[in-house]
Amino acid sequence: MKKLAYRNEPRKPRSPKPLSQTQLSDLALFYVSRFATTRAKLMRYLDRKLFERGWAGDAAPDVESIAERLVSLNYIDDAVFAETKARGLARRGYGNRRVEQSLRADGVSETDRASAIDQSGPSKIEAALRYAERRRWGPYASEQQNDPAARQKMLAAFMRAGHDFEMARMVIALAPGANVRDLIED
Repeated sequence: MKKLAYRNEPRKPRSPKPLSQTQLSDLALFYVSRFATTRAKLMRYLDRKLFERGWAGDAAPDVESIAERLVSLNYIDDAVFAETKARGLARRGYGNRRVEQSLRADGVSETDRASAIDQSGPSKIEAALRYAERRRWGPYASEQQNDPAARQKMLAAFMRAGHDFEMARMVIALAPGANVRDLIED
C-alpha cells in the first residue's frame, strides 16, 4: 500500500544549488543595489555565499574581478562610503576612535579613513556633547550624578564610544542645565 503525503508532514530541506559565475555576478549586483558597501565588504559577502552554496564552475571563482568591475562602474566607492558613515557616526555622538574602528572593520583604506574622519563634521567637544545628550548625562541630566560607580560606568561608556578620557570626564562633570554653547564656541 502506498503512503500518501499530507500537507502537515515536514518536507526535506533542499540543498542549495552551487553558484555559477553569472549567478555570483547577479548576487553582487543585487547586494550593491540594496546596501551601501565597500569593495572589501562585497568580497566578504561573495565569499560567504560561495561557502554556503558551493561552486559549480571548473575554474576558481573570480570574486575580485566582480568587485573591480563594480568599482569601475562607480557602483562602489569606498571614499564616499567612508565619508557618509563617518558623518553619520559623528552626528550620533561617536568619537574619532570609534569612527576609525568602524571604517577599518568595513575594509576602508587608511587614506580614505583619515580623509573621512577629517571631513566628518563636528568637533570633539560637539560629538561628546551629542553623546551625552543622547544618554542624558552631564548637562542634559535631570540631576547631578554623584555616585562614583555610576560615574565610572559613564566614563567607560564614553571611552567605548571613542572619546578620550579628559573629554569624557569634562562632559560628565558639567552640571545639569549648564550652558554648553560656551564650550562649543571656544
